[in-house]
Amino acid sequence: MSFAPPSSLIPQAEALAPRITALRRAIHAEPELGLHTPRTRDRIRAALADLPIEWREGPSTTGLVGVLKGGLPGPRRVLLRGDTDALPMPEETGLPFASTIPGAMHACGHDSHVAMLVGAALLLCARRQSLAGEVLLMFQPGEEGHHGARFMLDDGLIAPLPDAAFALHIMPNSPHGLIAGREGALMAAADQLDIVVRGAGGHASMPHHTQDPVPVACEIVTALQAMVTRQFDAHDPVVVTIARIEGGTTHNVIADFARMKGTIRTLSADHRARAQAAVIRLAQGIAAAHGLVAEVTLTEGFPVTLCDGRAVDFGEGVARGMFGAGAFQRLASPIMGAEDFAYVLEKVPGAMFFLGAAHDGADWQSCCGIHSPRMVLDESVMPRGAAFMAGLAEGFLRGGFG
Repeated sequence: MSFAPPSSLIPQAEALAPRITALRRAIHAEPELGLHTPRTRDRIRAALADLPIEWREGPSTTGLVGVLKGGLPGPRRVLLRGDTDALPMPEETGLPFASTIPGAMHACGHDSHVAMLVGAALLLCARRQSLAGEVLLMFQPGEEGHHGARFMLDDGLIAPLPDAAFALHIMPNSPHGLIAGREGALMAAADQLDIVVRGAGGHASMPHHTQDPVPVACEIVTALQAMVTRQFDAHDPVVVTIARIEGGTTHNVIADFARMKGTIRTLSADHRARAQAAVIRLAQGIAAAHGLVAEVTLTEGFPVTLCDGRAVDFGEGVARGMFGAGAFQRLASPIMGAEDFAYVLEKVPGAMFFLGAAHDGADWQSCCGIHSPRMVLDESVMPRGAAFMAGLAEGFLRGGFG
């Protein structure tokens, strides 16, 4: 199956390159964190001012939903999403438009996602009279762990729910221009894990007079890895990582407590529940075996990102129809990162796709990935992303999933 867009769509997207590149760079230079990204919101509104778009905003975030009504009656509504927030980390790219905000960087490409969705909106507005149905343009803050999509859903900003939903995410360490996706689980559920082992401190030369939490914490870390490999089917992956461990104040004092922070990643609801229970049981059991206490706190994050098979087939057809047979790749396995577009896909059939953004001709495997302070992308790929998003919307309004 393939969808051949009007021949003008791709050159029109290329003509927008200076405009969307300038927008991406302006957003990149002033990154914003969390659920409230007002400068980015205002730039989006300015970029799409005086166009036939009806805007919705809610009380919980600075998220925007633009409603573009086609010039023809139609039964379908389709959503396109771009996220707006940055990461709390320094930038080390040396770019002339690098972040001017200390401790904040667009290291996940959300600046380019906004620019590409703005580009798609401009393309769709230019052909509005031939569109039958509605396009929802979802500009969403709070993707980096803040549940922005869930808040926007709860605020009713995309009600009534559309018939399909699509998102596009750049990958700076993937071949230039390659669009990729897969049916089923695309990305993992992510839960935060906090463990505090409480003992009784004292002089480091007399550990027998204390209850030392540090070796108990170390034993828990090691046991967690064995637990994953021995209690869970490797064909339904589980990842438990302790990323931070701290305890004590100096070299000759045994601490009263040791604290660990980590993450649990799963690809099914069953393994998610089982892993949570197993971590609690293991940590508390090991601590108790040593006469100590372990306090375990689990903070649930995003659910599994599940892509509808019809939507993936449709996206593959659009990509191949627009850019050629080699433009799309089926991913063999999920990515264990997490994505809050999952909240939308729990309610609406759809898919997320990845767009390779390594510089054309570069050794893409050696490029810095997302969440790196040195992450860069080839901006020349953004018109392709804008055209693809517009093609998804136009194709779905025309014939659904086909």
